[in-house]
Amino acid sequence: MKVALLQFDSQWCKIDENITRATQLIREEDADLYVLPEMWSTGFVVKPQGVAESESTSTSLKWMRQIASEKNCAICGSLAVSLEDGTYRNRQYFLSSNSYAFYDKKHLFSHGKEQLFYHAGGTPVIVEYQGFRFLLQTCYDLRFPCFSRYGRAGEYDAIIYVANWPSSRQQAWDILLKARAIENQCYVIGVNRVGSDETSVYAGGSVVVDPLGVILAANGDKENVSSAELSMENLQKIRSRFRVLEDRDLFIY
Repeated sequence: MKVALLQFDSQWCKIDENITRATQLIREEDADLYVLPEMWSTGFVVKPQGVAESESTSTSLKWMRQIASEKNCAICGSLAVSLEDGTYRNRQYFLSSNSYAFYDKKHLFSHGKEQLFYHAGGTPVIVEYQGFRFLLQTCYDLRFPCFSRYGRAGEYDAIIYVANWPSSRQQAWDILLKARAIENQCYVIGVNRVGSDETSVYAGGSVVVDPLGVILAANGDKENVSSAELSMENLQKIRSRFRVLEDRDLFIY
């Protein structure tokens, strides 16, 4: 399976401009799965009132559905959305031409007061596409390994992290993505943004990491698209030759 990482500078609350840029990047690379950053169509909006789209009429979500249908692919990324009950969610969507799944960010970023405005998700979400099982995770979730632990979260083959991770903590991003891949013997896909907003500067660092911690694709610190092939055969060989997961600690919610 070919995965493409769409790393770009999300313009603050300019949905149409961000859709246009994402469309341009998608045209640069054919892939089975495209992954966008966290809140890719607005930037990281802590206060969603007047900015978050209604899920039922979201232009951004409609565009994601359209891309999945037109290219017969899957696309993943998070949006700030409002629900009919009046609550807001940082909701990560995984859409293909014939499937739909979403995950609400569990660990809201209290340092930035995200928890004051959004409702947190509860349990992990795993979605299957083209024979691969993907665990969906969002930004701050990366710091909480027990929540994503293989077997506790469920059985999966890859983790997708979409993020707005600031450059001031770039080293943590780089190290923890590799750690999640190695400890869970899985692929890890991490997609971050570049550019800046009112509070932070972002240096990208989007990568695909294999189960041994080897980087298969990297976007650096510029706006661009990169891609990598995920191999189920390679994953199974690694897990069968060195059976770390059989000795893992199991946790109870």
